[in-house]
Amino acid sequence: MKKIGVVGAGHVGLVTAGCFASMGHSVICADNDSAKISQIRDFRMPFYEPGLEDLVRQTVGCGRLSFTTSISELALGSEVIFIAVGTPPADGGGADLSYVENVTVEIARALVDTERKHGDPVYRLIVEKSTVPVLTGEWVKRTLALLAPTGIEFDVAANPEFLREGNAIADFMNPDRIVVGVESDRAKRIFEEIYSPMEAPIVVTDVKSAEIIKHASNSFLALKISYINAISRICEKVGADISKVSEGMGYDRRIGKDFLDAGIGWGGSCFPKDVSAFIKIAEDLGCPFNLLKEVERINREQRLLVLRKARDLLWNLRGKPVSVYGLSFKPDTDDIRQSPAVEIVRLLLAEGARVRCYDPQAMENVRRELPDATCCDDPYEAARNSSLLIFLTAWKEFESLDFGRIKNLVSMPYIIDGRNFLNAAELEKYGFIYRGIGKNT
Repeated sequence: MKKIGVVGAGHVGLVTAGCFASMGHSVICADNDSAKISQIRDFRMPFYEPGLEDLVRQTVGCGRLSFTTSISELALGSEVIFIAVGTPPADGGGADLSYVENVTVEIARALVDTERKHGDPVYRLIVEKSTVPVLTGEWVKRTLALLAPTGIEFDVAANPEFLREGNAIADFMNPDRIVVGVESDRAKRIFEEIYSPMEAPIVVTDVKSAEIIKHASNSFLALKISYINAISRICEKVGADISKVSEGMGYDRRIGKDFLDAGIGWGGSCFPKDVSAFIKIAEDLGCPFNLLKEVERINREQRLLVLRKARDLLWNLRGKPVSVYGLSFKPDTDDIRQSPAVEIVRLLLAEGARVRCYDPQAMENVRRELPDATCCDDPYEAARNSSLLIFLTAWKEFESLDFGRIKNLVSMPYIIDGRNFLNAAELEKYGFIYRGIGKNT
């Protein structure tokens, strides 16, 4: 069992803390938002993630997980400290590392108190868990060396996360691989001990390589999505079916089926930020990454494609009631950050459409983000008198809606399926006119 501290109780930090505790480690999770910590202590999760509340209840109940607002308390009781704070987009496309810097300074100051209380030299392993640009580890190390007391021994390491919102716990507990960037055998051994309950391969490398692995991985997946979306436009022009094209490609083991679903493009808190940051990193290093710039452009244009389809069906959008189903950037999360669905709603509102929204989990966030849209708590109420239904997030719940009932509620029988997940043949039986992405319907 290791004594682990996790700084940050967001999507990455809270899942990381809970999963480490479930593996048998003693974990303390810190966040400077006292309201958030109080909320978590009451077992009210600050965001929706399937299974997270149960995980926190279980690990707190058995005494392996606790929460604090004090970095000093965390540093005093932890041998390994994971930094899992936000790295939001900065002006110019790079990552804002101010939170990482602030936490590093706080850890250094806390280590001063730790050294005083122990009286003997102590060791800490400081780990980048947040997604950060390459060379961030050097800045963290430099800051710690400057501010921490001379009696403190420490290593800086990188252990990037590969968690998908909506599937984060399963991704953590059953990873494809575990990437660790280290500078010493001591740090390597600690990681091996932390992750010993897992059977996944551990890729051990230097810190800089580990930092690049995260950005390179997410950028490649974004590229794959934009690629299939570009192919979908060709399919529409010639009357082919992108679903069949994707299926035929996906059976090739060199390509694989994952991330070959055409739609309205990628969004969320990771892909847009990470692709933009990687472009900026490459430019700063004198290696322009024009390929990724094209990936971004294709992704932006997919939103406009939905708007064009809406115009083709309704002619004019001004004053028309339009129902939008799914505002989270993907299913099984309430996260609407950089959601393509939210951007499409803004485009519809700008054209004068009267938009009614429904999402199974994200409505509280939608009300704050889209005050000019009408938010509905019932999918059938959202459809009432609508001229067009647009499905933008592939929630399972939407597949089981009573479309016969919905057909009697709408004023015009038009559906745009922005994720190609609905049964077009069934919808057409009900009398709907269906439009997908990259399809000849």
